[in-house]
Amino acid sequence: MLKTYFTIAGTRHYYGQDFFEPKQEVKLVKEPDNEMDKEAIKVEMEGLGLVGYVANSPYTVQGESMSAGRLYDRIGDTAVGIVKYVLPKGVLCELKDEIEVEEASQ
Repeated sequence: MLKTYFTIAGTRHYYGQDFFEPKQEVKLVKEPDNEMDKEAIKVEMEGLGLVGYVANSPYTVQGESMSAGRLYDRIGDTAVGIVKYVLPKGVLCELKDEIEVEEASQ
């Protein structure tokens, strides 16, 4: 099964990204009422709330990750991701459901 990656962008508008570490969980929440982007997916962390958004621009998507627009119809109203890498221009994560499916099949 192909892994699905996404980038957390916009962290500088909230708490920055210095506290992100590999293996941390993040919650994805669709935000269809967002006036700037109808495919916006906000990223939250327990105890902090909003920490950024799933990148939705070719300038903010890192590596082989999916934009919010490509990811939007692949998840329910919420989803969970796992931080993989903290990069200078974003935080690269993997969808958790796909990690669990992959581990179960091994």
